[in-house]
Amino acid sequence: MKEYIITLDQGTTSSRAIVFNRKQEIIGIAQTNLQSIYPQNAWVEQDPMEIWSSQSGALSEVIAKTGIHPSEIEAIGITNQRETTVVWNKETGKPIYNAIVWQCRRTASYCQTLVEKGLEPYIKENTGLVVDAYFSGTKIKWILDNVEGAKELASEGKLMFGTVDTWLLYNFSEKKVHKTDYTNASRTMIYNIKKLEWDEKLLNELEIPRSMLPEVCDSSSLFSYANIQGYQIPITAMVGDQQAALFGQQCFNKGQAKNTYGTGCFLLMNTKDELVKSERGLLSTIAIALDGTVEYALEGSVFIAGALIAWLKNEMAMLDSIDDAEYFATKVENNGGLYCVPAFTGLGAPHWDMDARGLFIGLTRSSNKNHFIRAALESIAYQSYDVMKSMEDDAQFAIQQLKVDGGAANNNFLMQFQADILNVKVERPANVESTSLGAYYLAGLHTSYFKNREEIMKTTQESKTWNPTMDETVRHETIQQWHKAVERSLKWKD
Repeated sequence: MKEYIITLDQGTTSSRAIVFNRKQEIIGIAQTNLQSIYPQNAWVEQDPMEIWSSQSGALSEVIAKTGIHPSEIEAIGITNQRETTVVWNKETGKPIYNAIVWQCRRTASYCQTLVEKGLEPYIKENTGLVVDAYFSGTKIKWILDNVEGAKELASEGKLMFGTVDTWLLYNFSEKKVHKTDYTNASRTMIYNIKKLEWDEKLLNELEIPRSMLPEVCDSSSLFSYANIQGYQIPITAMVGDQQAALFGQQCFNKGQAKNTYGTGCFLLMNTKDELVKSERGLLSTIAIALDGTVEYALEGSVFIAGALIAWLKNEMAMLDSIDDAEYFATKVENNGGLYCVPAFTGLGAPHWDMDARGLFIGLTRSSNKNHFIRAALESIAYQSYDVMKSMEDDAQFAIQQLKVDGGAANNNFLMQFQADILNVKVERPANVESTSLGAYYLAGLHTSYFKNREEIMKTTQESKTWNPTMDETVRHETIQQWHKAVERSLKWKD
């Protein structure tokens, strides 16, 4: 019996490799930071070759650090930042442009054109998504329209598109395999999640040749093999990071929900076989595809969460370390009437305003750095509140407990404030690497490393919980003030 599964967690700010053993324990982590490029205001890119080299390097490093032998590795699972778009030449294997990152807003005006053409209801009905620059489809079109010779190469069948999972798989398979999974396909705005196929009407509208697109597979499948020191190690899971976290938090039942506090903030609720159509600005998406069965989820996306704290550190010099945010936030009794709306790249669910911009409001002469930091942390919880309440209304189901993970979930002040604002119990597992856990579970399910989900659940994770303590009147007043602040940020660019 092979002892280990390695997960590759390719995120917006870093590429990581994690080794798990059969007890669901982490025995080694390697991480390489990843740079973003900002060519213009609200444009965000990354170098696809750096994405590949950083992830490949992290894999080699974690094997060296842990001293495991490739013959002991059962499988590899890949989880990735979603929507980020790579287009490369099939003949050379080289990207024709930088990766356009999910945060990038360059196609916002074209998205408005799609709305004006009346395509918004069709897109919502068939892809589960709203029309927004967030998703991959319009990013592909931008590359084809703006890179010299791209349209001609595409029409000749010489270009390939992939989200980050597909790009990594292509390189690990020595440029032989062009596949994705259902979760990543469902984030492109050109995949029909009802028919489970690429949507011809949208491909025609965006002028994207079908030949560019990868084969779509179950999230737990034999995708290909990676050559590690001469050993062919099977890659048996590919899954978008937020769906991976939902699975990693063991939200296997209908109505269970998790929130990941990363660069952005992503709240997902498992709706199993029911494709719930949101009336409140949420997304319907594919939660997982396993054993030939597709399960769905409702999702609310907050664009800026942990990135706001990084901004306070890097651009505003208010923090020496991101970890200091909790300390400074607790040096004041409250936010001093200061509210932050971190709409740096517009607002996601449930507002979906690409023209919103960030603000701090409620400043007085007594406002200080601690109030700024506290207001920033509180804004993450408020945004999550808006998403969760919309989710409950859409699903007609009250969430009793929220499972949390991601870097900012380690901030105890934020977790208590989140419980207070939501008025529900918040639970953080001892192992907050839920994204990698999800890829680990899915990779192991394909190889029978795990027999089924029930076996996974037998290993109970320790957790820390926060229960709401805020007075109901205070909760109502603070939420009301937050919504006033949001109103003032909307349509700012317009």
